[in-house]
Amino acid sequence: MPLSRAMPSIAAGAAELRIRDRSGSFRVLYYTRSARGILVFHAFLKKSQTTPKHEMELGKRRLRELLDEEV
Repeated sequence: MPLSRAMPSIAAGAAELRIRDRSGSFRVLYYTRSARGILVFHAFLKKSQTTPKHEMELGKRRLRELLDEEV
């Protein structure tokens, strides 16, 4: 499985970086279509097979807030 993948369910230009180590599996959500560069807008420890809905919603909200600041 790739270490990174697009996350169109969050926004066009959003992606997820997957990191695994001895303490668990982590996800970092980032956005690549910003004039300011790459925006890292959410990171969390993944404890189950599926990504929790509240983590996705929190990520969407944080990205919207960052993008609203750009305008």
